[in-house]
Amino acid sequence: MSDSTAAPRTVHHVLDGPDVPPPAAAPEPVPVVLGPSIGTTTALWAQVAPVLARTRRVVRWDLPGHGGSAADLIPAAEPGATGIADLGRLVLDLADRLGFDRFAYAGDSLGGAVGTWLAAHHPERVHALAVLCSSAHFGDPANWYARAEKVRSGREAAMAELTDSALNRWFPAGAEIRDSAVARDLVATHATVDPTAYAGCCDVIAGLDLTANLAEITAPTLVIAGRLDPATPPVHARELADGIVGSSLLELAGVGHLAPAEAPERVAAALLEHFESAPGDDARRHAAGMSVRRAVLGDAHVDRAVANTTAFTAPFQDLITRYAWGEIWTRPGLDRRTRSCITLTALVAHGHLDELAMHVRAARNNGLTPDEIGEVLLQSAVYCGVPAANSAFAVARRVLEAEEER
Repeated sequence: MSDSTAAPRTVHHVLDGPDVPPPAAAPEPVPVVLGPSIGTTTALWAQVAPVLARTRRVVRWDLPGHGGSAADLIPAAEPGATGIADLGRLVLDLADRLGFDRFAYAGDSLGGAVGTWLAAHHPERVHALAVLCSSAHFGDPANWYARAEKVRSGREAAMAELTDSALNRWFPAGAEIRDSAVARDLVATHATVDPTAYAGCCDVIAGLDLTANLAEITAPTLVIAGRLDPATPPVHARELADGIVGSSLLELAGVGHLAPAEAPERVAAALLEHFESAPGDDARRHAAGMSVRRAVLGDAHVDRAVANTTAFTAPFQDLITRYAWGEIWTRPGLDRRTRSCITLTALVAHGHLDELAMHVRAARNNGLTPDEIGEVLLQSAVYCGVPAANSAFAVARRVLEAEEER
């Protein structure tokens, strides 16, 4: 993870994800940009970002005057001078600096509105979109202009008052998170936000109405609502979902306005499923899977499998290439030697002897010695049964002897 303020005019951001690019045969996964709610920072996504970053780069950014972002990144001093396009351009500038030609985007509240604007006005940049606890228009503009004026005139005192009421705006009454360290840290961060920049963000929300732009969004879109969200109740999410053609709606029971902090596991799972199913990712997984499949099983075996593929078996070949090889064997959590040991044991347990022969050869390709393969089979005898291991030893001996004769 790197924490960077790459240039004076760039929003502060935190970048997570693999440092080593995938093999040339496996296109790099589309990166993800995560946007915050007003009054919060990159910490809002702290529990979700590492899950998304297991296989792709993920960047979290701070609104102007929030966290590490400079307050003067937007023209916030004059009432009404800042619009949603100003925040959208900051995200595009950050993506350009990071080399993200296209990216998936997820944002909460104001951060979600920024993503909605980007998907409508820059569809060539947004690969997939997720909008959380957000809206096409956040209620009566007069209320937001009044809050902006109150903050501009009262400054620190006004921010302190807003900080005191943050829990009630963010989380349902009686929610467990209200007494948690996560909530305390979010509230403490709220108190550090620059008043002028906060007022500018209020102006953005007051002037926002993306209703007419929703039909222009072509990116695959997931809308997530907290059923107990006191700031943007589910009716706002339903309006977004109804307006964005082909979008999906997920309502999280018992969740308030800051879903990434209150329900990180559910949010992460939903985003993973959404982003992984976006067009283009299947092709990426297939390419990555084919690369690993060839490295583990050998070109000759894969070439035979491809040559023998028929219209009947093609869907199955695609399935195992994308999911067995492109999803599991490409994960960074275990090396290929370890995965071979696990695979051998599973095949012994289920008596899949033809597959076992193939994976004995694969284990050799992954660097296991004959002695190490023997140890795996001995271990299997204890936990999978002696008869199963006896058959496995016979298969492994034939394969290893054939390898020696080459």
